[in-house]
Amino acid sequence: MAEGATPAAGKDRFTIALAGNPNSGKTTIFNSLTGARQHVGNYPGVTVEKKTGVFTHKGRRIEVVDLPGTYSLTAYSLDERVARNFVVDERPDMVVDVIDSSNLERNLYLAVQFMELGIPVLLCLNMSDELEASGRRLDVELFGKLIGCPVVRTVGHRSEGIDELKDAIVALHANPSAGEGIRIDYGKDLEPHVRSLAEKVSTLPSPVDRLPSRWVALKLLEQDAEIEKLVRGAAGERGEILDEVSGDVKQIVRLDGDPPEAIIPERRYGHLAGICRKTLRSPGSVEARLTFSDKLDNFLVHRLAGPLVLLVILFGVYQFTFWASEQPAEWLGARFEGLGEWVNSLFGQDPTGGMEMLRSLLVDGVIGGVGGVLGFLPMVVFLFVAVAIIEDSGYMARIAFVLDRVLRSFGLHGKSVLALIVSGGLPGGCAVPGVMATRVMRSRRDRIATIMVAPMLMCGAKVPVVMLISAVFFKGHEAWMMFLFTLLAWAMVMIAGLLLKATVLRGPREPFVMELPPYRMPTIGGVVRHTWDRAWMYIKKAGTVIVAVSIVLWALMYFPRLSDEQLAGAADEKVAAQMQLEHSFAGRMGLAIEPVTRLFGQNWRTNVALVGGFAAKEVVVSTLGTAYSLGEVDPEEVGPLAEKLQGEKDWSPLSAFALGFFVLIYAPCFVTVVAIGREIGWKWALFSILYTTVIAYVLSVGIFQVGLLFMSPS
Repeated sequence: MAEGATPAAGKDRFTIALAGNPNSGKTTIFNSLTGARQHVGNYPGVTVEKKTGVFTHKGRRIEVVDLPGTYSLTAYSLDERVARNFVVDERPDMVVDVIDSSNLERNLYLAVQFMELGIPVLLCLNMSDELEASGRRLDVELFGKLIGCPVVRTVGHRSEGIDELKDAIVALHANPSAGEGIRIDYGKDLEPHVRSLAEKVSTLPSPVDRLPSRWVALKLLEQDAEIEKLVRGAAGERGEILDEVSGDVKQIVRLDGDPPEAIIPERRYGHLAGICRKTLRSPGSVEARLTFSDKLDNFLVHRLAGPLVLLVILFGVYQFTFWASEQPAEWLGARFEGLGEWVNSLFGQDPTGGMEMLRSLLVDGVIGGVGGVLGFLPMVVFLFVAVAIIEDSGYMARIAFVLDRVLRSFGLHGKSVLALIVSGGLPGGCAVPGVMATRVMRSRRDRIATIMVAPMLMCGAKVPVVMLISAVFFKGHEAWMMFLFTLLAWAMVMIAGLLLKATVLRGPREPFVMELPPYRMPTIGGVVRHTWDRAWMYIKKAGTVIVAVSIVLWALMYFPRLSDEQLAGAADEKVAAQMQLEHSFAGRMGLAIEPVTRLFGQNWRTNVALVGGFAAKEVVVSTLGTAYSLGEVDPEEVGPLAEKLQGEKDWSPLSAFALGFFVLIYAPCFVTVVAIGREIGWKWALFSILYTTVIAYVLSVGIFQVGLLFMSPS
């Protein structure tokens, strides 16, 4: 076999792992490489999402596995373990590490760890336009020689350099030795121990023998628990290796003053800093020159100004949403109203028997239910546009930075911030990916605390409910009400976090360091893509989950039917319809719990909607639409849900506000409960249902009853 070749080098099919730090543009590169040929699943044995794709280049079929974004392979968090274990266990043909060129030294730290794993590495210097815009220049040829592996410059959001990247992937596969990378010397205090341990490790049997012995030695000195367990199992009676590690660590601390787990990263960063100094050129002193991002951050993340700016931006998002969506929402509402009238007309003035049941199913169940949700689609779309702009600009990380200072005072970890924002910290999120985002947290205690409070925020499913309440009962003040509900959600998160950390989740917090990416001008394509992805998910939910739940709830409201004799005493058709609705399964259930919910101003129809809301919070709106459609018997009176609620004597601004607060806090939706159960255990999933519902009920009753006291005449 030729020098530098491997058994894989002649294959027409091979696999690459795509790695990188968060905010490095890895997802953009993945999409540019694979296009539409992508598949999402889970890594074996864990719940972390596994995204794979395929592309063909120069006759090679190349599978791309998108590793979780991570800063390190120290394997403290679940994402770090998954990334490391995939490379160790699956042995892809190479790692393509996506680097943020404007933050070179920090991003290279991950690349060095892949090199130490003994796998070919190709560096994708992404966002190279931002590096040049900052006035700095990188000597790419010299940089490639010093780092010891191929280097390709790209601008992911413009698809620049993608063809060159594909060429480099194929070339490295043909000559893997070109991607071996640098070998760092850890100094006279560490190197003798590394070499001695590596020599002993090399004699151990499987599974240790398939790992680079030098890498295992470094991990032992870093006191990596997983590697210690692996070595202990392979060593058997030869446990002197771990005894030697313990002695080495003590000697290193005695000589250097710091443990190996502190010295090793320091040496890596020192070596990388030297490479960057030799290859990165800048006019004047980079240290003395403030970048555009630095100047903005002096204001936007200021201790006092930062939170105020965040509140102003959040209110502006709501103001924009209601202003931009007013006309489209009215137009879409009229279309659904017209659709209901048209379907009614197909059945004539007085359908009977099975035809009446079919008419009711279509008009009251499907159109009344789904139309109630999709009627808010314009508002949701414009909200998603605003959030996408915030995300793509880089301000989302600043929101996390500003909120971190506050959340730490309430017992939540700094890494909680990103999971909470994903869950609905900025309205329109989803608690399911928020729950999964906690995998980057090292402490299980901090992770559980974050998961327990994340479903309280304003996810996309709750947005239609709060928008309905704001638009119907607080006309002219819609943005203020959305703003208030968002602040209430954050307040509940902080209070709940404080209570959890003071009771069932007592313990110390882990330290947290946050990286702020540079500000970027959002692209039209990026904003449209992110908005479309979220809007399409919302539409699909309306067309699947909400249709299914609406039909089930319609059936519960339609059956059993009263006989003509039982309806004979009704004064008119409207009274007969009310009698029929109350006689149904749903009506009986709603009436049974009405004495409980009356304490915060809700009637039996709302009760049915709240039960349906456990499947998905949007169903609260669709079920109200179904319930109030079934209360109408004149085919010409199928009006929008908003008009119906305004005319109901049981509804008032106070009862609507209490309902909005209850929906905001009570039981996570079914899908979120399943996600919680899979991530941290089913007892915590059950606990999340019980404690949030109890808190929501007690506080909603308090809000309503105190409100009645203020409203009643003295």
